[in-house]
Amino acid sequence: MSARTFKIAVIGGGAFGTALASVTARAGHDCLIYLRDEQVAKSINESHQNPKRLPGINLPESITATTDAEQLQGRQIILFAVPAQQLRPTLSALAPYLKQASHIIACAKGLEHGSGHYQHQILAKYFPQEIILALSGPSFAIDIARELPTALTIAADNIDNADKIAALLSTPSFRLYSSDDLIGVETGGALKNVLAIAVGIVRGMGLGASAEAALFARGFTELQRLGMAMGARSHTLSGLSGLGDLVLTCSSPQSRNFAYGVALGAAASQENLPLAEGIYTAGIAAGLAKNLAVDAPIISAVASILDGTVTPKQAMTMLLARPLRNESG
Repeated sequence: MSARTFKIAVIGGGAFGTALASVTARAGHDCLIYLRDEQVAKSINESHQNPKRLPGINLPESITATTDAEQLQGRQIILFAVPAQQLRPTLSALAPYLKQASHIIACAKGLEHGSGHYQHQILAKYFPQEIILALSGPSFAIDIARELPTALTIAADNIDNADKIAALLSTPSFRLYSSDDLIGVETGGALKNVLAIAVGIVRGMGLGASAEAALFARGFTELQRLGMAMGARSHTLSGLSGLGDLVLTCSSPQSRNFAYGVALGAAASQENLPLAEGIYTAGIAAGLAKNLAVDAPIISAVASILDGTVTPKQAMTMLLARPLRNESG
């Protein structure tokens, strides 16, 4: 690939998909965003705004939005920015229109409920001949859209492929670091959501900053332990897509998972809160930890809280009652 203009499609008109469309347009590419809401598509095309997902943000005028899947034909690079649990049904509907694509990028964070598959594994089943990549790291859509400095990781099985996409999509404010550790990049993005719920619960219970810091540190140990058992590399988990994303997600109420945890800890209603992917990932991660004989008490506690087995207070009591141990692992 050279520095020439490419025809790119972003699938998903949420905040993150809209922000990614902005990035690709600012990088000089022909960007089409596919979404289901005709009113939002009309607003993006006519007023260059997504009032539902990124209100008040002016989008590049070169972005085109559509609800017509036929218009996806001929797009060379596809970014899937739909929630993790919606990827497979979205692929079932749209894959026939994406036959000319050469690079397919997973942009959601989470393991598929039921199968436990990573996003890149699902994509590979539908696009066995194409180059599959995963994009992850510490990022809020509003920061990307406002052109605030953001750094993420783009991963592919072959580092050269990751390098090429990093060069194509990076802008002065949006910096991509390449990796050939797909498992590591996706594992960090999935597990940090579960741990953000845990830290949010502690915040909601009012247990103090010291407790939050302790849970964060021990949670990161679990992320590393389970991630490496799943085939991730240690340096990936300590990088942007692991530790970096965990720091962001556990420290801001902008994080959907953290906000969900706060509501759980405060015994407040979660009914009107936005989707938190960690809800789906927690049980899968706890099951993987059990099957791999990995000690992950915080992840398991979150899964038990979410399935109603224990209350947040009971889970905290159980965690504090665990035998003392050294900090070597």
